[in-house]
Amino acid sequence: MTSTVKKTAVNNQTIEHAQNFAILSPVGGDMNNLLSKKEMECIINGDYENVMAVLGIHRDKGSKEVFIRAYKPHTKSIELLTRDGTSLGMMTKLDERGFYQINLGLMNVDGFKHKFRITNDQDHVYEEEDIYSFPSVLGDIDEYLFAEGNHLDLYKKLGAHLMEIDGVKGVGFSVWAPNAKRVSVVGAFNNWDGRVNVMRKHYNCGVWDIFIPNIVEGEYYKFEIKTQEGFILTKSDPMAFYAEVRPNTASIVYDLNHYTWGDQNWMQYRSAYNSFDRAMSIYEVHLGSWRRKGKDGAEFLNYRELADTLVPYVMNMGFTHVEFMPLCEHPLDASWGYQVTGLFAPTSRFGTPDDFRYMIDKFHQANIGVIMDWVPAHFPKDGHGLVEFDGTHLYEHADPRKGEHKDWGTKIYNYGRTEVSNVLCCSALYWLKEYHIDGLRVDAVASMLYLDYSRKDGEWIPNIYGGNENLEAIAFIRKMNELCYGTCPGTLTCAEESTAWPMVSRPTSMGGLGFGYKWNMGWMNDTLTYISKDAIYRKYEHGKLTFGLLYAFNENFILPISHDEVVHGKGSMLSKMPGDEWQKFANLRAYYGFMWTHPGKKLLFMGCEFGQDWEWNSAESLRWHLLEYPMYKGMQNCVRDLNLMYKGNSAFYEEDFDSKGFEWIDHANADDSVVSYIRRGHDYNNYMIVVSNFTPVVRHDFKLGVPDSGAYQEIFNSDDKNYWGSGVKNEGELIADDNSVCGRPHSLTLTLPPLSTIVLKHIRY
Repeated sequence: MTSTVKKTAVNNQTIEHAQNFAILSPVGGDMNNLLSKKEMECIINGDYENVMAVLGIHRDKGSKEVFIRAYKPHTKSIELLTRDGTSLGMMTKLDERGFYQINLGLMNVDGFKHKFRITNDQDHVYEEEDIYSFPSVLGDIDEYLFAEGNHLDLYKKLGAHLMEIDGVKGVGFSVWAPNAKRVSVVGAFNNWDGRVNVMRKHYNCGVWDIFIPNIVEGEYYKFEIKTQEGFILTKSDPMAFYAEVRPNTASIVYDLNHYTWGDQNWMQYRSAYNSFDRAMSIYEVHLGSWRRKGKDGAEFLNYRELADTLVPYVMNMGFTHVEFMPLCEHPLDASWGYQVTGLFAPTSRFGTPDDFRYMIDKFHQANIGVIMDWVPAHFPKDGHGLVEFDGTHLYEHADPRKGEHKDWGTKIYNYGRTEVSNVLCCSALYWLKEYHIDGLRVDAVASMLYLDYSRKDGEWIPNIYGGNENLEAIAFIRKMNELCYGTCPGTLTCAEESTAWPMVSRPTSMGGLGFGYKWNMGWMNDTLTYISKDAIYRKYEHGKLTFGLLYAFNENFILPISHDEVVHGKGSMLSKMPGDEWQKFANLRAYYGFMWTHPGKKLLFMGCEFGQDWEWNSAESLRWHLLEYPMYKGMQNCVRDLNLMYKGNSAFYEEDFDSKGFEWIDHANADDSVVSYIRRGHDYNNYMIVVSNFTPVVRHDFKLGVPDSGAYQEIFNSDDKNYWGSGVKNEGELIADDNSVCGRPHSLTLTLPPLSTIVLKHIRY
């Protein structure tokens, strides 16, 4: 090897380094070979998996000389500098495409820091840190925890994080791509060139990482992945906190440490919160269509505008919770958020992550809980997302009999892979911790539980016992629920599960899935079938009204009138009701009265509270102008008062999940289409009596059995004129007599309004 030697003083130490030398120079690190043209070509072409063994600073094992190598395409020259700006000479350009090297001789590199002064091909001169001189942004324990599936704060390591190393500010990037040939960070900072910022691979867990100095918050980036077959994939960061507004798909560096929360009182309350014996009336919202602005209503309200409008609306309507349809980042508006590409990023359609936090904060300050739909059941095939992430079926199963939902055109997570389960569990905890979300409603749980879900014979693979249960998904669900309830006190999880799978909302210690709640799809289907019948036919369907009480206490149920009931040709809730206009509204008010007084927590989709006449369209605002008409305003008043009555009387919610909270008075009066029952709370003597008349007939002198003598008072009547009803009431105090009716020792004589639900309260003995 020939070279020209130059002496330079660094830190009061004289070192020797070579300015020029042949390509066959010793390589440091763990390599004893000389640097070959082939290896240099691999670096230049982006084919070298262990780039850290070549680039950066290395001491040759044989000669003990120190070398620094760099690859900087589109540059004319690089001058090596110490951190304080002292020149150590020009690096030799070994290849015109931008491969450089310098020999620093036998110097002591302990504590040595350097940087580059670069002249690019446009003659711009700038200084830049050597990215390959910085240590890993991960620690060994993080890697092992991830490989085991137990890294609960994984989002604090993987992804993009602002940090400072050795006094240099920048961003640490990390991504799991174990089967990739090469992974790079690309962005405007390197002209989206995947050869420039090639990442370091950690072979024991398949995570790649790199620290890139001088990148700031707001920088757009992606991961460029070269597969073992040589294909180039450009992927969004699976753990990005923020993303470009669709249709663009870049991830954005975002610092989660800015926001100052103002919901301390709520969070303290939440930590001691037992939701099972509390009122829970949930308003389900699709943020993109609750209300819009701009010309022709074409623009979304942003998170902060929604905080100023949606929060007071929900509060004034008396709801205890709001539930958002999925707000994780997703590419297609028409998916309503259920095809997620960003498990850790609130959608940028409505603003920044801190804007989202602001809205949640305002809900909490108004004492309203926030539930968010969360989708671990499947993910879309969009190329920038998780599908074949590193050139292999990393997040999904390779076999389409296990890895694909044909109905939805989506992929199924491989729950048996510990790292995938870890990412999903971490996502659940992330929303509860970092965004103070109070609960997760898990979508499409049935599709996770059954291997043969929506599959014909021969299209699915049985489990190891020959059954159709997805054992890996069951294990994941149980672990997720245990983590949510174990690490975030006061939060809740809820399953949208449409089958008779047992113990969905029972603890895992009992053999259950561990959810706190389950949507009662059976109740919803049966009662909607009943209420949609003309009144003269309802006596033949009476069992659909009462059947739900046979299993009402098998699970912790939420009664859902959700978005699924008002789309895809199902019509609006109002359009399901039979009869003329007045009867449609009366039917719906009576049905809501039955729902609000029935065992189970409540959920109502937006627009249903005022009887929107058209089925929901996610591409436009709710039809708020309808509130100018008395029938719609009356419906809204009715739902508001139902919420206020419900929250104000513990008999309606304290014993929702125990049979001691409900007693039939008469469930068999099919001919009159009348049902009557008692609701009780913890205090047995504090009870409410409910009577629903599902015919358009006023029933005078109706005899109702009651448990006690004394006075009763009507506290709610869905036929009230304020609700656009006919105004038939039971005025004043109603005194019970001693005539036994329906096995009760006392009775009342009532007038039942047409198509109505009334509530009576025992006020004195």
